[in-house]
Amino acid sequence: MPAQPVIAVTGSTGAVGGRVARDLAARGIPQRLLVRDPARAPELDAAEVHVAGYSDADAAAAALDGVTTLFMVSASETADRVEHHRQFIDAAARAGVRSIVYTSFLAAAPDAVFTLGRDHAATEEIIRASGMSWTFLRDNFYMDMMELFAGDDGVIRGPAGEGRCSLVSRADVAATAVAVLLDPAAHAHATYDLTGPEALTLKEVAEKISAVRGHPVRFIDESVDEAYASRAVFGAPRWQVDAWVSTYTAIASGDLAGISGDVEAVTGRPAQTFEEFLGAVG
Repeated sequence: MPAQPVIAVTGSTGAVGGRVARDLAARGIPQRLLVRDPARAPELDAAEVHVAGYSDADAAAAALDGVTTLFMVSASETADRVEHHRQFIDAAARAGVRSIVYTSFLAAAPDAVFTLGRDHAATEEIIRASGMSWTFLRDNFYMDMMELFAGDDGVIRGPAGEGRCSLVSRADVAATAVAVLLDPAAHAHATYDLTGPEALTLKEVAEKISAVRGHPVRFIDESVDEAYASRAVFGAPRWQVDAWVSTYTAIASGDLAGISGDVEAVTGRPAQTFEEFLGAVG
């Protein structure tokens, strides 16, 4: 019998990559986990742990030797994230990886309103030029993050206006990724927009959190100038503050309001609504 393709998973110490790794392990599928800190790697059956960061090209190439399909979770947000991605993608190609599944962002473009969407567009171009087969999972903002947007006073603040966003759950993104990893050839050169089944304003998001959690959450629409001023107290670098503020201006722009059926098309089950997600995480 032919050898089973080797799947490598990055981000297994995080939310999406961890779900993917656990799902593959539950199916009895061998995998290779690439981590920076082996002490944090999940202990899973049929999983090898290799230490390799995105910017350590030699370690990455060694860790990926013999890998057929790579699940690449985008790196942590930094000013030079695209360069880290480039080094890792080059290492994967050098190691002989055939297919790469990358977690991108909805409406990724060189001029995306959400500034970090520009990083994803640049990374997609690097992957396209790598010679590897690819699948892009363009996730919208995660439902999982919405409650964290509220401050200690229960207020979500930002210049989102009446813009709508088709939030998606991390669980649905991970399920889609697993389906692709199990049959990468069937999804070669496909770009999937991963969204929920509804597009909500942040006022509606706050109302739904309030209804399910039983404590008041509300949305205050800031101006762009107010948004920069309210975040200045954190002392973050300008690129990071731009990203924070553009999270809201991207919603206001309408770029993130589109609803896609790609989660259901790939996984065979409907994407979660925000209320279903809130109920599931209790």
